[in-house]
This record gives sequence, C-alpha cells and structure tokens, in this order.
Amino acid sequence: MRNGLSCIALIVVLLSSCKSNRQKIKPEISDLTESVYASLTVEPYEKYKVYSAVGGIVTTLAVAEGDTVSSGQLLLQIDNTNPELNSENARLAYELAKENYYGEENVLDELKSQIKTAELQLNNDSINYFRQKRLKEQNIGSDTEFERKQLAYQKSGNQLRMLKIKYQQTKKELETALKQAENNYKTSKKTMSNYAVRSEMNGKVYELMKEQGEIVGLQEPIALIGSRDSFMLELLVDEVDIPKIEIGQRVLVRLDAYGKRLFDAKVEKIYPRMDSRSQTFKIEASFEKQADKLYPGLTGEANIVVREKENVITIPSDYLQEGDQVITDSGLKTVEVGLRNFEKVEILTELDTAAYIYKEE
Repeated sequence: MRNGLSCIALIVVLLSSCKSNRQKIKPEISDLTESVYASLTVEPYEKYKVYSAVGGIVTTLAVAEGDTVSSGQLLLQIDNTNPELNSENARLAYELAKENYYGEENVLDELKSQIKTAELQLNNDSINYFRQKRLKEQNIGSDTEFERKQLAYQKSGNQLRMLKIKYQQTKKELETALKQAENNYKTSKKTMSNYAVRSEMNGKVYELMKEQGEIVGLQEPIALIGSRDSFMLELLVDEVDIPKIEIGQRVLVRLDAYGKRLFDAKVEKIYPRMDSRSQTFKIEASFEKQADKLYPGLTGEANIVVREKENVITIPSDYLQEGDQVITDSGLKTVEVGLRNFEKVEILTELDTAAYIYKEE
C-alpha cells in the first residue's frame, strides 16, 4: 500500500516537471482583427509583354535580362533585308512623283505652255473670224473664206478647252500619284521600324523569351518589361470571401523571402471576373512601405483586414491544437474559435486568463 502511494506521487511529480519544462502562456485580453486569407505574388507595379508587329529571325539582341531600359530603346532587331529594299523602292518612287509634279521639266509646265500657245492661236483666229464676219456683212469676200475662218476659230477654241481639261486631269493624276507614293514611302518606313523592336516604357528587362537566331512569330511574346523599383502585390482571394473585400482595406503581408517580417499594404483594385479553374478573384494591392529588395515572382501570404474587435480573449495561433483544442493544467480542452490572423486566435469559449495553456511539444 505504501509502495503504491509512493508510485502515484512520483508520477504526479514527473507530470508536473514535464509541464514546467514546456512552453506556456496565459490567454490575454487584446484587440483582434478579422481578415481574409490570400496567397500572393510580387509583380512590377507596371509591366507589359513585348510583341513584334512582324515575323522573322532575330539578328541582334540589344539588351540582356536585368538591364535597365528607357522608352524607345532598342531591344532587338529582326532580319529586315526585304523590307529595306521595299523601302528604298518606295523612296525612289516618291522622289520620281515629286519630280513629275514639282520638277523643272514637269508635265504640268509643258501643258501650261501648250495652253498659252492655244490661247494665242485662239486670239489670232478670233480676230480673223470677226474681221471676216464684218466683211461678209458688207457683202465683201467669199462664203468659203468666211467658213474657213469660222472653222479655224471654233477649232482653236475647242483645242484650248481640251488642253485646259487635260491640264486639270493631269494635275489631279499627278497629285494622286504623289500622295500615293508618299503614303507608300511612309508605310514602308513604318514597316521598317517594326523590325526594330523598342521598349515602350522606362523600366527593367525581367525576361527575354527569344535568343539570337530564333524565329519570332506575331503571337509570341518576346520579352517582359516592368517597373524597375516599384512593385505591387497580386492576391488571389477565394470566391466565398470576395464579397468582404473593398478598395482601401488594410493588408498584412508576409513574404517567404523575409520570414516572419510583416509589411503593410492596401487594396487598390478588385478584378471583377473569377478564374474558373482556381475559383479565385485577383486583387491588386500596393505597399505602404515596400522592402528594400524585391523581385518579381516572390511569393507569400496576406491577410486582408475586413473587421476589428476589441477586448477579446486571444491566444497565439501556434498554441491552438488540431480540432480547436488547447492544453491546460487539467488536460485538453475544446474551445470555440472566432477571429484569427497570422499571430493570434480569438477564443469565444470561457477561458481562464490567469491559468496557463501549453504548447504541444
């Protein structure tokens, strides 16, 4: 009997000793926030994929991944031998069209000269015709001579009218040809410029999808350009939580690369369409103060604060056991859980804030 009591006492002592060596805390009264969980990816604040307006072979890569670029800077050159010849032919045609319209010996000047000659001829034939007409009225001269002078007058008048019509038609044709040649030349230069792919923004080259010698297609991205120093967060929120999200809400961010360090951000944009494959909505958030070093593609998790509660019983998240239980001096106790975030959990069940709870070993 005495030995049995000694064994029980020893067990109690051992259990007490084990508990005293385990991590323990007391539940506390504190403020807590309700939040919506989201996975996240770091992305440049501004970014775009570079596409080519033409297809061909990459002859020159003017930048490398990680390079800083400015708007208009050459990224790569695509083989442009044929377009270059076409552009030169278009230039020559344009120069010829200008020469025909503005040159020293252009067609219009020749027609103007013919019109002047025709006007002189008409004036001369007019004088002869009206002189002969007056003589005829005085019964002087023959009818044959009058008819000859009348015919010459009519013929020179018709000739002048035809020349003027021809001048206007020729002028219009030359103007059209000049405009077409100019447009063709501009188009060829624009086409030529498409073979030199340039950056549309100041930023950084984050990815190159093509190497020198590879073929570029019209629907294939060539590169990814984005902001150099400014980054944002792309969050994925479950469809059941999206009604709770509003612009301007606070976001608590934890990046895998920075361990337990927390960053503040706020919701900037809510995309209205759900991704049917992942059943999530995309949210954009901006840092209140971003980390010193960030890279596109960094991952982490976020809590979007949707509600706050004051003076509630809380315990650290890692003290809550599976099945919503806590370890007390009396053993496992099932509790009802309320709000939670990265660090704390609200306990709705009555829990003695003066007694210890223990962390599972």
